[in-house]
Amino acid sequence: MSHVPTLINNEVVITMKRLRATESKVYSLVQTIAPLDQLERQHIADVLSWIKSGTNIYRIEKPDKPPKHLVSYFVLIDPDHDSLLLADHVKAQLWLPSGGHVEPNEDPKDTVTREAEEELGQQAVFLRNNDKPLFVTVTQTVGLTPGHTDVSLWYLVRGSIHDHINFNRREFNDVAWFTFKEILESSPVIFDPHMQRFTQKLITWLQPQKPDPH
Repeated sequence: MSHVPTLINNEVVITMKRLRATESKVYSLVQTIAPLDQLERQHIADVLSWIKSGTNIYRIEKPDKPPKHLVSYFVLIDPDHDSLLLADHVKAQLWLPSGGHVEPNEDPKDTVTREAEEELGQQAVFLRNNDKPLFVTVTQTVGLTPGHTDVSLWYLVRGSIHDHINFNRREFNDVAWFTFKEILESSPVIFDPHMQRFTQKLITWLQPQKPDPH
C-alpha cells in the first residue's frame, strides 16, 4: 500500500510557532515578577503551571472560551499626587483598572497600548519606562459575566489627574482618580479583590531606591 503524505497548512504551522513564542514570552514575564506576598507566590506558580501545560491561554470567543484566559490590566498612575485611575466597569460592576483580553500572538504590553487608545483615548507611556508587569493575579469574574477566570498582568502607565479622559462609555459608566490612601481605606468590595494589595506593592515600588553602600 502506498504511503499518502499528510499535508499541513503552512499558515497553521506558522501560527502555532508564533503562539508558542508568545506563550514563552508570557512565561518569562511572569517569572520576572517579584511576589508581594504568599498569595502572589501562589498565583505566579499557578500561572506558570497553566502556561507550561500547553493549554490555550487566550480568549478565542466571548465571553468565556476558554474559561481561563489572559488579560492585560493597565493602571494610570500620577506619582506626583499619589493617585491612580480606576473605571466603573459596566459588566463587572466594580471599580477596576482599564485593560482587556490579550489576543492570540499579541505581546501583553501591546494589549496595553491598544486598549489605552480604545478605552481611554490615551497614548500609553509606561511609568519609568518599565514595560513589564508589576503584579499578577488569578481572579474569578463577577457581575454580569461571572464564573470565568482572568489571569491578569498589571502594568503601570503614566497619567495625570489633570488629563482629560475620553473614556469608552460602552465599557465604563465613569472613571475617577483615587488617592492611594483612599484605595487602602475604602471598603475592598467596590474594587477588584486584589486592588488594595496592588496599591501596597505600588507604593513600595515608587519609593526611591536607596543607593548601594558598596
